[in-house]
Amino acid sequence: MEKTLKRVVEGNCDQRTSAAAQIKQRTAIQRSKSTSSTSSPESVRKLHPRPSDKLNPKTINPFGEQSRAPSAFAAIYSKGGIPCRLVHGSVKHRLQWECPPENLPFDPLLITLAEGLRETKHPYTFVSKEGFRELLLVKGAPEKAIPLLPRLIPILKAALVHSDDGVFERGLSALVQLSIVVGPSLNDHLKHVLTGLSKRLMDKKFKEPITSTLQKLEQHGGSHRVASSVWSSLFKLISGEY
Repeated sequence: MEKTLKRVVEGNCDQRTSAAAQIKQRTAIQRSKSTSSTSSPESVRKLHPRPSDKLNPKTINPFGEQSRAPSAFAAIYSKGGIPCRLVHGSVKHRLQWECPPENLPFDPLLITLAEGLRETKHPYTFVSKEGFRELLLVKGAPEKAIPLLPRLIPILKAALVHSDDGVFERGLSALVQLSIVVGPSLNDHLKHVLTGLSKRLMDKKFKEPITSTLQKLEQHGGSHRVASSVWSSLFKLISGEY
């Protein structure tokens, strides 16, 4: 009886010893994995971000995985739908077109670039702004742009009412560029941008650029009777009469 009890006790001890050894082995493996993961380059970057990571936090890789679905412009750009590429220079960036811009159809390219003005991350911000500007500089731009005004103005209006200051500034610049090209043809559409301009007038830092923009629009739009009421409304808006 004693021998039997002894064997049972010894068996239980062996099982406990074996179980303890297994637990120690699992703990060692888990610690090894934890140490490996925290010492990986990716983990080190997360714990100790590089100074360069802070230089342009809004820069993204258009071909990388995104945490959310890309915008229409970003998707088109990533798939090569914008026939130009960004060339990084030591002083400033520039665009390199795949073919002469004057050979490109304004519809839908100019519309797409206007949509891109609402982007807030690089390289989309630069590509849309510079692409829009350069396309309007080509020979025959007025004839190509005027028919697109009914579609361009709502897009520019969306940029002018955007909450991001950079988007608003790009919309303001694009509006001036468009007025230089299409001239008085823009007059009938100007009333649609009043809302965006009026909201930004409450911000002192934008009052001067908005005033300058309106003066340029008047200069390129002419002083004929069709535009007179529009300009009257615009300058009343600036002076605070509304």
